[in-house]
Amino acid sequence: MEGDTFSGFGNGTQVDGKVLQTFQKSFVQVQHIFDQNRLLINEINQNHESKVPDNLSRNVGLIKELNNNIRRVVDLYGDLSSSFTKSMDTSSEGESGGTMKSDGKAGQKRIRSG
Repeated sequence: MEGDTFSGFGNGTQVDGKVLQTFQKSFVQVQHIFDQNRLLINEINQNHESKVPDNLSRNVGLIKELNNNIRRVVDLYGDLSSSFTKSMDTSSEGESGGTMKSDGKAGQKRIRSG
């Protein structure tokens, strides 16, 4: 799939297959974390309803784990957003004839006359 492009954005933008693989991998990770969170929330609710002191104290650790998982999801979505933006910038730069400077900012190619 490497080197393949996907133009499913409706505006003619092409996305590298490698970028799509990165997105898919991240979305699988996010789904896995969501599945873990669902189990954690169920256990937290059961512990809370039981009113057993040991179960209630166990909830402290479970809630911390849930919060850490949420942070991981936020980080993954942030990384995805950044990757998507970079891939779109690179794609549009390729179409407009622009270049990327070493500082990461886009520039335009200059054509000298004469």
